[in-house]
Amino acid sequence: GNSGVFYLVKDETENTAWRTGIEMQVLDNEGHADGKIRTHRAGALYDLIAADPETVHSPGEWNDALIRVNDNHIEHWLNGVKVISIERGSDEWNKLVAASKFADMPGFGKSAAGYIVLQDHGDPVWYRNIRVREL
Repeated sequence: GNSGVFYLVKDETENTAWRTGIEMQVLDNEGHADGKIRTHRAGALYDLIAADPETVHSPGEWNDALIRVNDNHIEHWLNGVKVISIERGSDEWNKLVAASKFADMPGFGKSAAGYIVLQDHGDPVWYRNIRVREL
């Protein structure tokens, strides 16, 4: 299946969350066609940074995901391992965005606060024990 957790989605003025929000990818890496693209695999900062190392469990097993945003510092953790770490607005961030499908979206990744959105691509996916804490 294919899904994702968007965060820092600015507001509802855009018709899709991915135009402003950042996504931690949720994916069956081996069973979905997007699994062939490293930056589209589970835990990735979608279309920008591949999860490294890959720690995703097989379909049918629960994964434990943590998204940590502290000011401009972003971390993705998957099954207890930090797989992404980057500073929004850094030279590295700006280069990655410029080389991605988000390059022509001026609001992408700019919001200091925002909504959390669970993506529905029509594939079965389950979430449980979702918690939001202020740092």
